[in-house]
Amino acid sequence: MTKPDSKTELLSTIVASYAARPDVDSDDIVALVAKLSRELKIEEGAPTDALIAPVSGTMTPAIPLSRAVTEDKVFCLCCGKGFKMLKRHLGAEHGMTEAEYRAAFGLPEEMPLVAPSYSRRKANYARKVGFGRYSRETVRRDDEIVG
Repeated sequence: MTKPDSKTELLSTIVASYAARPDVDSDDIVALVAKLSRELKIEEGAPTDALIAPVSGTMTPAIPLSRAVTEDKVFCLCCGKGFKMLKRHLGAEHGMTEAEYRAAFGLPEEMPLVAPSYSRRKANYARKVGFGRYSRETVRRDDEIVG
């Protein structure tokens, strides 16, 4: 390994770690690359320019899409961990919304982000307790009695 490569690898390691934070935007990353390039005395046109190039928009999944959804779990394609629901995990761990997650992996809108068994169980409970049923007659009678 030559000296310039080790500086470039150091720069890429630092920038990759910084970019993994959810509160960092692309402008912050570009500014960090420029500052580190000056500090490490890496000349313009060096391989660091590849770090500033925009991301292609698609990420490589940690697990195959065919194994991403099982009956009891939905696996995160970013890290491979299994959950009943991905929404909270995506926001907390990866700083992504559901739409950004779908776009990053090119997932269709029909791809579930909630385990099928959990979804069925919640739907059955909602039907059992009467969620989604609203009797307007009951409200009118209450208004008439109070009024």
